Amino acid sequence: MKNFTIYFILFFFLLVSKVMGQETFESETKRIANKIEKITKEEKEALKEEVEAVNVQLSEGKITQEQAEKRKKELAEARAVIMEEKITLAQNELNDLVQKKVDGKIKEDSSKVYMIRWKPGDRNKDSIRGERRTTSQFVFAMGLNNTLVDGKLQDSNYSFIGSHFYEWGFTYNSRLMKNDNLLHAKYGLSLMYNNIRPTNNKSFVVDGDQTNLVENPIHLTESRFRNVYLVAPVHLEFDFTRPTEKDGVKYFKTHKSFRFGVGGYAGINVKSKQILKYEEEDLKYKTRIKGDYNVNNFVYGLSSYIGYRELSLYFKYDLNPLFQDNLIKENNISLGLRVDLN
Repeated sequence: MKNFTIYFILFFFLLVSKVMGQETFESETKRIANKIEKITKEEKEALKEEVEAVNVQLSEGKITQEQAEKRKKELAEARAVIMEEKITLAQNELNDLVQKKVDGKIKEDSSKVYMIRWKPGDRNKDSIRGERRTTSQFVFAMGLNNTLVDGKLQDSNYSFIGSHFYEWGFTYNSRLMKNDNLLHAKYGLSLMYNNIRPTNNKSFVVDGDQTNLVENPIHLTESRFRNVYLVAPVHLEFDFTRPTEKDGVKYFKTHKSFRFGVGGYAGINVKSKQILKYEEEDLKYKTRIKGDYNVNNFVYGLSSYIGYRELSLYFKYDLNPLFQDNLIKENNISLGLRVDLN
């Protein structure tokens, strides 16, 4: 809940970050965004090298297929933890930067368009200027999370308000047509956190290949089940930002009007964890239990968003069930707000 609160505060500050100050907010945000992007790329490359080393051991017969899969999952979990810690430090910088922005200590960067000189003879050459054809954004999203069974929301099993998701990552946004700003391909990499909070003093218990939600013999003050995924989202985005024209030259920008995107995502589960809190004899206990909980190792689903400028209403739905072999198939569903920062 502490991390969720931090991200909520960050999200709020991002919405009010139009206040003027004394330094350049845009350049500092870009620097931190590049830093987080670099961390993500470095950890991804490190994981790739480690996985390749495991594949070599497997091909040489030093380990079995089962041992190789187990080792790969352990490596992915370890890298996810390292990535999360490093990104958290960078996000702390972003928190401080946003606070300075709100306090009026940072000045808005007013030049987002790349101005290019032209000659009068070029008036009839259908010149296109503005942002680069491919730009990048830092993405942050948060909202409500739950599961569906046969199309019915499981809000009786999981707290409707207490279950939430949050996501952060980077995307590239490529304009698909040279002379039109409507269609864009949006693709990137994100860390996605899905949390569900069982109700009625229940928690998850593994019984063979089944993961059951049962009443806990201990009176719980909190029960939470979290899954962390590393995913690659891909969307077709429709951006209705109109180009501006000056002296016969069109200038294209993005994220200045209504937008909506449709697409999906695919990725891997890097960590599953159950968090239980309870009290005994005036002592408070917090237990974190990590395991696979028979959760699907891979995730794929559909997602969409619609909004104005940087802010959007965001929806995502997992096409594969949360648990691999459970008799009752539960599919994760999320609805919240999303911010795309150029």
